[in-house]
Amino acid sequence: MIIIKTGIEGVVIIEPRVFPDPRGYFFESYNRKAFEEAVGHVDFVQDNESRSSYGVVRGLHFQKGEHAQAKLVRVVSGSVLDVAVDIRKGSPTFGKHVAVELSGENHLQFFLPRGMAHGFSVLSKEAVFQYKCDNFYCPASEGAIAWDDPEIGIDWRIPKEDVILSEKDSHHPLLSEIYDILL
Repeated sequence: MIIIKTGIEGVVIIEPRVFPDPRGYFFESYNRKAFEEAVGHVDFVQDNESRSSYGVVRGLHFQKGEHAQAKLVRVVSGSVLDVAVDIRKGSPTFGKHVAVELSGENHLQFFLPRGMAHGFSVLSKEAVFQYKCDNFYCPASEGAIAWDDPEIGIDWRIPKEDVILSEKDSHHPLLSEIYDILL
């Protein structure tokens, strides 16, 4: 696997070795030993999957405190723009984001350490998104930031009139409004 560092400490893009042949392809989507040698020890405890249609924006979500989560994300089919926002108080990149296109074609994966808000937009007709978490979801520790926070300035690559949000995701506060609850 190839590890591509980003502008945010700990956030990396992982490019697996893909072995194509006339039947299709094969690649290891996760190998604990190789991952730990490249990124460090992360004890993943939960895998999740979602399916979404074009224009869906999910996020920007995070878990606070002892329930914070590191995530390893990838797309099985379709294409998304995946985004990590640094919400670690005191970080030199606080409020900055990294975005990467993940697709069933490019097989890229995105690792987000604890202390990131996470979201994605669906660029294809449909996308199946999978992710591993190193901590269990805890509703009482859930937090979120407005997907369109102008200070963060994410280009979701979807025209605003085509964006589809859940009711919940359409009412999140700006990052500046929740600074006091962050770690």
